[in-house]
Amino acid sequence: MEYFFSHEKLNVYQKALEFVRWWQNVKKSIKAKTSIIDQMDRACDSIPLNIAEGTGKYTGKDKARYYDIARGSSLECAACLDDMEAREILSDKIVIEGKTILKEIVSMLFGLIKSVSDRSYEPEENYEAE
Repeated sequence: MEYFFSHEKLNVYQKALEFVRWWQNVKKSIKAKTSIIDQMDRACDSIPLNIAEGTGKYTGKDKARYYDIARGSSLECAACLDDMEAREILSDKIVIEGKTILKEIVSMLFGLIKSVSDRSYEPEENYEAE
């Protein structure tokens, strides 16, 4: 694949696009009409968009801000999956598939944020898809 922009080379950006594709495939099978689907779409789109925007910033603080937003959107997607499972829209198996991808994204973003900022951090959270 030919890359035109620096964000396209990031593994986390490629993983975010993998999640977008995964969600699009899952969404095709959903019959329910509920606002959580729209919320998931917005949060899902926010992940790669904020990674790309953050990569284009010049200072570490600016980059970290956008990577933080992408991380927050990843966690929001995980919560949307939980909500859809609770409403019996998605099965446990599908939710685990999505959370497995999201866990990788969150971990990669955490590392990216640490690499561009001078913040002090508490011990890492260990996110597990159960």
